[in-house]
Amino acid sequence: MNLSSISVKRPVTIVMMTLIVVVLGVISLTRIPIDLMPKIEVPVAIVSTTYSGVGPQEIEELITRPLENAVATVSGIDSLQSISTEGSSLVIAQFDFGTDMDNVALEMREKVDMVKGMLPSDANTPMVMKIDPNAQPIIQLALTDGDDLAKLQTFAEDTVKPRLERLPGVASVSVTGGYTDQIEIAINQEKLTGYGLTVDQIAQVLRTENYSAPTGEVKTGAQKLTIRTTGEFKSLEAIQKLPVSLSGGSQVLLEDIATVTMKYKDETSISRTNGKRSINVSMQKQSGTNTVTVADKIAQELEKLKKEFPEVEIVTVMDQSTYIKDAIGNVSNSAMMGGILAVVVLYMFLRNLRTTFIIGVAIPVSVIATFILLFFNDITINMMTLGGLSLGVGMLVDNSIVVLENIYRYRQMGYSRVDAAVKGAQEVGMAVVASTLTTVAVFLPIAFVEGLVSILFKELSLTVAMSLGASLVISLTLVPMLSSKLLKVDTAEGKGRHGRFKLFNFLYDAFDKGFEKVESGYRKLLAGALNRRKTTVFVAFVIFAGSLASIAAVGMEFFPASDEGQISISIEMPNGYELENVDELTTKIEGMLEGIGEVETIFSNIGSSGNSFRGGGSNKASVYVMLKKMAERERSTIEVADEIREMIKDIPGAKLGVSASNSMSFSGGSPVNIKIKGDDLDTLKKIGEDIKNIVMSVEGTREVKNSLEEGIPEVEIQVNRDVAVQYGLTAAQIASAVKGTVAGQTATKYRMNGEEIDVVIKGDSIFQESLSNLGQISVPSSRGSVPLNQVARIAVVQGPISINREDQVRITQVNSQVFGRDLGSISRDIQAKLAQYPMPSGYTYELGGDNQQMIEAFQNLLLALGLAIVIMYMIMASQFESLIHPFTVMFSVPLAFSGGALGLFITGRTLSVTALIGVIMLSGIVVNNAIVLVDYINTRRAEGEERREAIINAGPIRLRPILMTTLTTVLGLLPLAIGIGEGAESQAPMATVVIGGLALSTLLTLVFVPVMYTLLDDFKNFIKRKILRRKPVQA
Repeated sequence: MNLSSISVKRPVTIVMMTLIVVVLGVISLTRIPIDLMPKIEVPVAIVSTTYSGVGPQEIEELITRPLENAVATVSGIDSLQSISTEGSSLVIAQFDFGTDMDNVALEMREKVDMVKGMLPSDANTPMVMKIDPNAQPIIQLALTDGDDLAKLQTFAEDTVKPRLERLPGVASVSVTGGYTDQIEIAINQEKLTGYGLTVDQIAQVLRTENYSAPTGEVKTGAQKLTIRTTGEFKSLEAIQKLPVSLSGGSQVLLEDIATVTMKYKDETSISRTNGKRSINVSMQKQSGTNTVTVADKIAQELEKLKKEFPEVEIVTVMDQSTYIKDAIGNVSNSAMMGGILAVVVLYMFLRNLRTTFIIGVAIPVSVIATFILLFFNDITINMMTLGGLSLGVGMLVDNSIVVLENIYRYRQMGYSRVDAAVKGAQEVGMAVVASTLTTVAVFLPIAFVEGLVSILFKELSLTVAMSLGASLVISLTLVPMLSSKLLKVDTAEGKGRHGRFKLFNFLYDAFDKGFEKVESGYRKLLAGALNRRKTTVFVAFVIFAGSLASIAAVGMEFFPASDEGQISISIEMPNGYELENVDELTTKIEGMLEGIGEVETIFSNIGSSGNSFRGGGSNKASVYVMLKKMAERERSTIEVADEIREMIKDIPGAKLGVSASNSMSFSGGSPVNIKIKGDDLDTLKKIGEDIKNIVMSVEGTREVKNSLEEGIPEVEIQVNRDVAVQYGLTAAQIASAVKGTVAGQTATKYRMNGEEIDVVIKGDSIFQESLSNLGQISVPSSRGSVPLNQVARIAVVQGPISINREDQVRITQVNSQVFGRDLGSISRDIQAKLAQYPMPSGYTYELGGDNQQMIEAFQNLLLALGLAIVIMYMIMASQFESLIHPFTVMFSVPLAFSGGALGLFITGRTLSVTALIGVIMLSGIVVNNAIVLVDYINTRRAEGEERREAIINAGPIRLRPILMTTLTTVLGLLPLAIGIGEGAESQAPMATVVIGGLALSTLLTLVFVPVMYTLLDDFKNFIKRKILRRKPVQA
């Protein structure tokens, strides 16, 4: 290789280039953003529409279906879902990962605009939004200060919000909770009817009188002045004295028919932090900014606020950056510890500080060079990129070990430093290039597979490839150059055996004696294996077959659950329950949670389901429990969640759910999700209940729910069209009269101190007291007012809570959490039981959730693994210039898979997406040892040695570098495999698979690969003889 020769001849150039890499790498590191995961654009867009006071079935018919028909024509749509609830329609469009969501959102808006005219005129305008992960708050605060929430809210709005919003990187700050002012107009229905007025007429007067607008220009000499007509209300008294015209031409003041007061809006939600009423402040960061940097700036400003306003307690309820910093720091520490262990192993083998330094320098320089490549490829430092560096840290020295060991061998043979450096590096140059290419090649298919797996692991793959590429260049440039200057060969026996640290001489002696026995034993074992080739193959097959049994015992899951120290409790009481009832139950649960030692903060939101799109209700609440850091508690988040679940399970009268926060759950739903499709709601409900019972009967399921639950009682006003037409009334006019009288309406806005306050016409509560009173509502018509019960029939019916649809067909969903068993085995048991269920004609079911995501991810990764093996074969065939000998090397791959399965089995970990990434990575690593061994066997045979002699000589010579590279990789991954600390759960299965596979395959490769080499060599010779024997004689 000319590269090594040039490096040895130009040492200053190599040193300068290395320094340039180090400087640029350090600069790049300071400028690379830090985040938890790679940038993921969620391929989901929604259309949200509200229509107050309308039931789910009417929402479905009037709003959802027209919007579904429009959105279904958007190009590239993968699936279409909708949820129709009381007063709300939500249409959810899902696309493939990688779709340009900006273009999608634009096209969806165009499609929705085309059907706006088909929607009810009094429905709110549909809002089209794409799901943006940056829209989620990065920090959430709770402000508490006695019981004066109004004062506290003013402080949050006027002081906290402006100071946080002006910080660089902060996109918006929202304040919720507390009390909101409104002007309430309480109509006296008797007087209103006596004057022949309606609520709609009062609302129209308020809107037209509270008006201000520019109305032209006027000249005054050479100057033009804008004309503005102002009629806005200046005071509460102006509203009270507002004249309302009557049909006879006379007028009546608003205060004569209504009471006008300034008061707080009725509470629809209550927030509490650690038992105290609180105001919530949430902060979103700007897209593309660094979460950790923005959060640090917010934290600095909060410290200033706490010092300036000590009477206000500011509690950080949630801070994304805390977990990010802990997780990133933990993985970084694992990588550094792995690097240290790798260097220690090197020293134990080399026993020389100079040689250890030459190889050890490959780790930091390779890592620093990788930061340059990350910066210019716009890749952040996250769990995946750091995971790639951690997985690769032990391998970064592999190439340098092989090169340096060969240079050292030539020095022992009497070559000068320069000659040994050039000749040693050139001899193994092609082998290290091929082994690096095979490792890098296995990651290429991951970058090209579709779906979430590619998005998540593309950066990990690129990071490993970049770092190994950098280590390859270093092994062929810096290592030969440093060897030509620093490498010494100790000929004295004692000095050669002992290192510089004399205190550990006894350890060195023990290590040397142990290695001598291993080397001697290996030589005998290798000779015996070559004599008994069939027995060797049979033993390897038995080991492989036996390890397959462990795969059946290893469960499957989508992603390992992360321990993030956050638990959420959902509370749902029967529909119709008042906010006070739910608050009482929530307070009781909060008191129970205070006795758990691991709990740090309890944040409750009563009147909310915790779902930003579905909204909440007075019968729902959410409790968020923040735990202490992992180092400060003995139990995991899941274990604490289990205790909470057991603690609250016997509370009557409410549906309770407990879940641990898990950022590694990407399905957006439950682990088990079964969708049943059909048309009739009653039939869907019955099937849903049957399947719910089936799922509940499977061991390992809990919190099983059917989305189509028992309907809620509702009052239905059925218009008698024959009678209504006689009064000149339509269904819409009757509905408007009822809504205005019962529910009231927001008529206009009143400006005060720079803020807009709702002016609300409050419905008369007397009509809500009974159905008979409801029937007495006066409906204005062309023939005068008419009671509601004369133009409509009033009845109480059962209405659905919500109507779910998928691909424009009604569905119900059965969801379940899992515990104690892996998702794969639970899903198989559910499928076996569902196969026996007599599904009615016209109704179908399918499994979704984490299980469906897991199956798709596994299929993509297995495809990537197949492509990786094909690419590896091509690279090795090119290196060996043989179609047969690559198979010799690749026989080490299935043995490695067996070791990976055994590793998962022994550690009790499941086969997940991250574990499969480890399998793919393993297939590229294990062949390296075999490549080096087979390449050296071929070299010795090319020099004239017989096949058996070449194998017997090559094996022991390559034993030391093979063991060195294996141990550095294994020990480099060991801290990651142990999986201690935040964020370690996602990387541990990968490291476990690689360690288990590499350990077993190395032991078998040293014996099995030479035997397979001879068998395939015999096969190649047999084929040659057959071809030569059949070759026709030339005339």
